[in-house]
Amino acid sequence: MPDKAKFRVLITDIDWPSIQPETEVLARIGAEAILAESGSEAELSRLAGNADAILTSRAKVSASVIDAGTKLQVIAKYGIGVDNIAVDMATKLGIPVANVLTYCLDEVSDHAMALILACARQVCKYNACMRAGFWGTKCDRPLFRLRGSTLGIIGFGGMGRALAPKAKAFGMRVLVFDPYVDAESVAAEQCEKAALDALLSQSDYVSIHIPLNESTRGMIDRVRLCQMKPTAFLVNTSRGGIIDQDALIWAVQNSRIAGAALDVFVPEPIPASHPLLALPNVITTPHVAFYSEESLLELEIKTAESVVAVLSGRRPASVVNPEVFDLPRWRHLR
Repeated sequence: MPDKAKFRVLITDIDWPSIQPETEVLARIGAEAILAESGSEAELSRLAGNADAILTSRAKVSASVIDAGTKLQVIAKYGIGVDNIAVDMATKLGIPVANVLTYCLDEVSDHAMALILACARQVCKYNACMRAGFWGTKCDRPLFRLRGSTLGIIGFGGMGRALAPKAKAFGMRVLVFDPYVDAESVAAEQCEKAALDALLSQSDYVSIHIPLNESTRGMIDRVRLCQMKPTAFLVNTSRGGIIDQDALIWAVQNSRIAGAALDVFVPEPIPASHPLLALPNVITTPHVAFYSEESLLELEIKTAESVVAVLSGRRPASVVNPEVFDLPRWRHLR
């Protein structure tokens, strides 16, 4: 890296051992990567003032952080969901917010399918029973055959579409709720488009694959949970805030649904004493659906490439606020 970097890129936080892959990609255009120590708002606001770009994983990139970035040209998210970024402020200031739409499609859809299978076969409960000295089917009855059951997928973007063929391979019927996808596109994937009420009332398993925003926050509340079958399971590998967790605890405790399998929570990390973790019919994993060694390497490289694209005068592969490119400052982009 030259003594005087052409660009400075602030990395707010990481969930992996090093930033070497990003550093190598950024070095192609003479950009220096600066990794924040704490990821606090105060620290990020201070560092943003000298940054041409921000890469962020889970740290909150608030409006004040973005406003402090007087040189900022792009904010890039390690992943798909941008709920930790003040996109409205970025858009107001004409700053594109890039994400990686193709990230971890295999991993998350595999994880969702694994959770569905764990619910269907009660793998975790039988494992606990054996360790407690019990044997046979008396530990948890009844179980129902997966083939012929119905999976409801809420959200039919990349994740939902990746899950559908895996569920169909097990002989499941697949219903889809997504107001932004037409019935013909759903039918082309050998699935059925349904209203949310119909999906919830007919599905044996409901899997969530939508972003968290103001219209989806708390979307699965007590009313929605009561629309589900008492034998149905709720699976969430998207964002914890989409489900009203208090309502979910109530629904499981009162047998309004059979159980749930969750990879995401509010807050994160969720305290070990949280009542959700004490429910025997709730399977939990610590926000790891995205993870494989391959997916992390791909993520680091593609996120850095989004920054390189903008700083080199090109549009990145995916931007959540493309309207900023109508501004005069971006007319030079190819």
